[in-house]
Amino acid sequence: MSDRLADDLFGTTPPIFDAAIVNPPYRKIGTDSPERRSLRQAGIETSNLYAGFIALIQRLLVPGGQIVGITPRSFCNGPYFRSFREDFLASLEIHRLHVFESREAAFRDDSVLQENIIFHAVKGLKQPRELVVSSSSGEHGDIVAEETIPFAEIVYQNDSEKFIHIPSASGHALAKKEMDRLHATLTSLGVTVSTGRVVDFRLKDALRMTPEKGTVPLLYPCHFNGGTIHWPKLDARKPNAILNNDETRPWLVRSGVYLLTKRFTSKEERRRLVACLFDPQNLDAEWLGFENHLNYFHADGHGLDKNLAVGLFAFLNSTVVDQYFRRFSGHTQVNATDLRRLAYPDRETLKAMGKELKQLDQPQEALDKLVEKHLHAHQ
Repeated sequence: MSDRLADDLFGTTPPIFDAAIVNPPYRKIGTDSPERRSLRQAGIETSNLYAGFIALIQRLLVPGGQIVGITPRSFCNGPYFRSFREDFLASLEIHRLHVFESREAAFRDDSVLQENIIFHAVKGLKQPRELVVSSSSGEHGDIVAEETIPFAEIVYQNDSEKFIHIPSASGHALAKKEMDRLHATLTSLGVTVSTGRVVDFRLKDALRMTPEKGTVPLLYPCHFNGGTIHWPKLDARKPNAILNNDETRPWLVRSGVYLLTKRFTSKEERRRLVACLFDPQNLDAEWLGFENHLNYFHADGHGLDKNLAVGLFAFLNSTVVDQYFRRFSGHTQVNATDLRRLAYPDRETLKAMGKELKQLDQPQEALDKLVEKHLHAHQ
């Protein structure tokens, strides 16, 4: 079908539709795959088959035509779906969204583990002022909660990324109100977040399961423990060290205070965002390797002020940030782009939090009280 939508002088006219109800297949498609090339011919750029199906169907709808689709929620944020979101929002008016809060219930019989949504959209150029957003667990007979929300709270007017925020619980709405009071950015804080540089399979010959002379610590998510880094972890399946030489040096960072977050969390973890502090006082090393499954916060390639780093630790591990993040992230991946888009407390507030938090391994309730106290004190 994509070849018939391409600008082909000899192509046949594709069919058009008034309505479509779809549950497209879910599968990643590589940059050079036949599916990707075919979609590209039709002016569609996406990394997953389901988004390609939706984009093709949208082009086959008549003006005013309707589409109801059940898909993963992953297209709502992240850099890989930005082109798709722009295309989707430019020609489809969203009228209703429904989110399944369980990743298992909707397609349990097919062993599909995705946080799914159902959307109802109409082909047109003007988004509605408001739309209905509903949610349920996905279990048979479960209560459906719904509310009417302004479109401007679903897609922010000046958001170049076109993230689609979908509140699916009362806590999400409260979290948005709290986050709307914050106006600092990582740039204004003098902080940068990057993805870990060490891609282990590309530096396989330089990795060591146990530390030895000529190596430096290599940190993975498995080294997270109670808010701090526990290294080495000799019973882990991951390497603990990497050679420090001319080949590996470009992928290493100078030791310092860094805040680390997991790029992927399991469905069992209570928070989508999991942050951990690296303190060089606990690990004597001149250089470090951060593996690619981590994001790390730094100051222009160097370590952070410790109080600032601890304040960021408290903030990012708080329930309010977790609830807010879940508004627009329906999968377990946390991209550096997502972290850059967050609003943060100002530097003074973060450092005050960090100064007060003496012990990182705190119960969630205690951490939330600390964050709430400082956010309200500086408003």
